[in-house]
Amino acid sequence: MNDARHLLITGASSGIGAEAARRLQTMGHRLTLLCRSEQAEARTRLQLGPSPRILVADLADLEAVDRISRQLIDEADVIDTLVLNAGLQLAGTLAPQWSRQGIELTFAVNQLAHQRLLENLLPLLKRGHQPRAVITASDVHNPLSGGGRVGRPADLGSLDGLRSGTGFAMVDGGKFDADKAYKDSKLCNVLLGRELSRRLEAQGTPFPVLSWSPGLVIPRGPEGFFRTSRACNPLGMTLFALLARDVLRLTETPAQAGELLANLCVDNRWSDPGFHYFSNHLTRPGQHRFEAVDTSAEARDQAKATALWRLSSELIQTVIPGVQPSDPLEL
Repeated sequence: MNDARHLLITGASSGIGAEAARRLQTMGHRLTLLCRSEQAEARTRLQLGPSPRILVADLADLEAVDRISRQLIDEADVIDTLVLNAGLQLAGTLAPQWSRQGIELTFAVNQLAHQRLLENLLPLLKRGHQPRAVITASDVHNPLSGGGRVGRPADLGSLDGLRSGTGFAMVDGGKFDADKAYKDSKLCNVLLGRELSRRLEAQGTPFPVLSWSPGLVIPRGPEGFFRTSRACNPLGMTLFALLARDVLRLTETPAQAGELLANLCVDNRWSDPGFHYFSNHLTRPGQHRFEAVDTSAEARDQAKATALWRLSSELIQTVIPGVQPSDPLEL
């Protein structure tokens, strides 16, 4: 039995995040959940009851991320596990959508908001009991993976888009491609974990930084991860789900993926300090194996990880000037 922990989780109103939150609550852990809207808050409350603390903070708005961070810092309630799980996928859309600060939405939600939470809440996490960070990425960050080979592969190039300031459609500066934007954001998530781990090690305060891929999860019903794809191409997505999930059995269930996430958050098996990447990859139809694997070559590029963190932090400071990170980890 693991000791009870305090976990802060993004993306817990649906999908694998909701499954993980349900399991963690049953295990006796204390949860603080960030939901993007009052509607998501109400849905989460129906699923989990009154016990978790639910705070509304739209990750598409960096000022909202800062407001909720300041509230948590003022309360000084330490965090044992920080779970950066929320993910936005806009495959099927032809033009970029923009955050409140004028940043392409996939990158704003999947990467910038999570880096900002890390910058702001790291003091609370460092003071936690055996702290750890868990970041939900995806094997599609790797051009050699099954999903990574479909369509244009993840590639951040020289970060030319990010270097240009607000208004870029793609991190590499190229033409907008919603599917590639998602893959790129997951590559950013892996690099985020790698750079966080490097900085913690340099400070002499290492703890586990766990990045992972849940595999292909296609829930039944209209909500969840593929809701935009379903809206853009309902017939195509219905056929894809039927083939991948029900005929070829290539997918993982939300319940099993949620259990994996819950275990990563609290289980002592994953308590070694440093950066680790795990994949729940398909071994045969209907069968997955969860294990530590190598990331893509680009995701092992430490210089790029450092540049991504620095440029992301500079962009955040540009769009919300005058507000400094609580622990900027400047090394």
